[in-house]
Amino acid sequence: MSQLLCALLSLFSFAALLESAQWKLQENVLVIESQWSAEAPATSVELTCDTSEEAVYWKKGSEWKQAGKTLTAAVKEFPDAGNYSCLSQDTHELLGSYLLLIAKIDSKGQMMRWILESFKDPKWTFIKCEAKNYSGIFTCSWMTENKSPNMKFTLRSLKGSQADVACSSPVAHTEGALTTYTAQCHQESFCPFAEEHQPVDIFLEVIDEVEYENYSASFFIRDIIKPDPPQCQYVATNGTVTWTYPRTWSSPNSYFPLTFKVKVKSTKRHKYQV
Repeated sequence: MSQLLCALLSLFSFAALLESAQWKLQENVLVIESQWSAEAPATSVELTCDTSEEAVYWKKGSEWKQAGKTLTAAVKEFPDAGNYSCLSQDTHELLGSYLLLIAKIDSKGQMMRWILESFKDPKWTFIKCEAKNYSGIFTCSWMTENKSPNMKFTLRSLKGSQADVACSSPVAHTEGALTTYTAQCHQESFCPFAEEHQPVDIFLEVIDEVEYENYSASFFIRDIIKPDPPQCQYVATNGTVTWTYPRTWSSPNSYFPLTFKVKVKSTKRHKYQV
């Protein structure tokens, strides 16, 4: 009896695992979680053509799959993902389509990161955000070596987050094999004169043709502040250096004070003095 109970529990657990292995990202876009190993089974995805026509057939890309309103696709690796289209057998008119994406996970169910490159400092950081001042405006950046023209990014605040964040479309800058994307974000409810009690939670979704990944970052605005360099006005002959606050720094300066450090290099002895 106990062995039968354990077997039933194992079957229920396996069924729950299969049920959670696929989920809807948006309308007609499904994400399939795959362990990406020879031992792991493929995930069965049932696609239904929502039409009154009876004579229909399915194609994956340009490849004919089968006739009928329902198609069961076995998804495990990249060739199994992509666009699945339902067409009329009489007119070959497109009646509906699904985009299947693959998210690679490890044996523990954690998503594996492959598309984005990690920053060297801090290590294993995939999204880096910086602010020039206490205005609630900050810039987030991420890097990738993938040059796919169909790569799409969606940067937003996490659901349930206290911070209401709006972000612009990312701008790409390619240098060598690495492409850096930057997007400017604004926490609309931010008050520069109040204490921060809730961190900003940023969520980045990456879609690369048939692959899906997501990344997140959590921070306080005060912890990502990186002021611009000060404005150096002139260097006097007697060694006096004069400077002012950066133009982008928050005002009044008395409420947002900065501490400056001056490094002097001796051209004769090649020594530094602070």
